Amino acid sequence: MLSHPDTAALRALVDRDPVANVFMAAQLDQHASAVPSVLGAQTVGYFADDGELLAACWVGANVIPLGVTERLAPTFGDYLSRLGRRHASIYGPAEAVLNIFRRLSELGFRAAEIRECQPLMAMAGESSLDPAPGLQPSLMDSFDQILPAAVAMFEEEVGYSPYLGGEEFYRRRVANLIRQGHSLSHLDQRGEVIFKADLGAVSRQASQVQGVWLRPDQRGLGLSAGYMAAVVRLARQLAPVVSLYVNDYNTKALASYQRVGFERIGTFATVLF
Repeated sequence: MLSHPDTAALRALVDRDPVANVFMAAQLDQHASAVPSVLGAQTVGYFADDGELLAACWVGANVIPLGVTERLAPTFGDYLSRLGRRHASIYGPAEAVLNIFRRLSELGFRAAEIRECQPLMAMAGESSLDPAPGLQPSLMDSFDQILPAAVAMFEEEVGYSPYLGGEEFYRRRVANLIRQGHSLSHLDQRGEVIFKADLGAVSRQASQVQGVWLRPDQRGLGLSAGYMAAVVRLARQLAPVVSLYVNDYNTKALASYQRVGFERIGTFATVLF
């Protein structure tokens, strides 16, 4: 388990790929320590004989690896098995995620779903498309409207309610995104959400878009690309590079993101438990 003196080594590891490692980069930017501020979370690392930090994993509600190669993955799988905790998912670079889970499966762990190929996409400039004018940072006054949209997004994406892990936990998550200015939304004249997206992680170098949702009655009208262009414009006020990852079978979303200007830079994977 990493401690505060390991912070510089963890930062060096993160900086090898600040887009793929944006979650950990955001944690370091905010708290300046390899020790998580989140209750119950930890960061574990693998050191070479010369003391260099070769790989690490954030271990909390989710497991998020960085720098974990096929050779090192079994070590992290063994650690997670010994830890004996239940995690919602493992997600991140595909090589790391799939090889960690391969070891866990050998030890008897079973997944609810494995998403093996999720293109990691990024862009470092503005979109050539006109951004949708109505998108703006969400306000706490709209929390009661944002929350149901966030729940609907989660259920569509994952297949079960986010309240299974505790309703209050998810409510706090949505509220924190709004307070941080990391929830983006457009509400109609009746106060109902048309579109929403979250900046799930924001570091000095990059942001990662998550939680994209368009109200069902607005789908198929060609609105998504304009909204995503607006997401890029707002996100780049916080960090120069905007990233996201998407299931490879979601061809409509992939095509929309490419129209906006996103380009593939890698591959993520997600294992859901």
